Amino acid sequence: MPYPDRFYPVVDSLAWVERLTKLGVGTIQLRAKDLDDSQSLQMVTDALAITVGTQAKLVVNDYWRAAIVAGAKYLHLGQEDLADADLAAIREAGLSLGVSTHDDAELDTALAAEPDYVALGPIFFTTLKSMRFEPQGIPKITEWKKRVGNIPLVAIGGIKFEHAAGIFAAGADSIAVVSDVTQNADPDARVRQWLGLSAEAA
Repeated sequence: MPYPDRFYPVVDSLAWVERLTKLGVGTIQLRAKDLDDSQSLQMVTDALAITVGTQAKLVVNDYWRAAIVAGAKYLHLGQEDLADADLAAIREAGLSLGVSTHDDAELDTALAAEPDYVALGPIFFTTLKSMRFEPQGIPKITEWKKRVGNIPLVAIGGIKFEHAAGIFAAGADSIAVVSDVTQNADPDARVRQWLGLSAEAA
């Protein structure tokens, strides 16, 4: 399977990790905020235990020290986290690295870290967190895919299942999804829709 999978949900709890793992999701990002070192290590350790023996690849957001200690294989850093991270230690631990980007300067910073994928967002307006950046729009995906070349490009930000075909057509390799799953009236059915699309496109 490619990494990250074409459908890439981002969730904030162990309950969601377990639910998505049972549904057969291939790439799951755990993004929990404001944890101290011991809390983050416990959460990452527990999340990895949930995914043992399944096809799910757990991506740890932000907590790179916990990811190293817990033996995770996948890490995602935002720009602020990237600035504070020990990239040498991350690479030495064998972690695959994804990096968030929102503008050209951030893309340059991300590419300098030689990431395994680059995330571009927000594609659309999102209410999940206050953004310093205007929505990028689908045409930006095509432009950035030309710039990143063979590095997988992940689109994120306000994306719903109905947008997926157009976003993949624009050049995205993967779509990170938050509210379209976690705030959906029937999350399991929505996940199956996404997984079906991913299977068709594989």
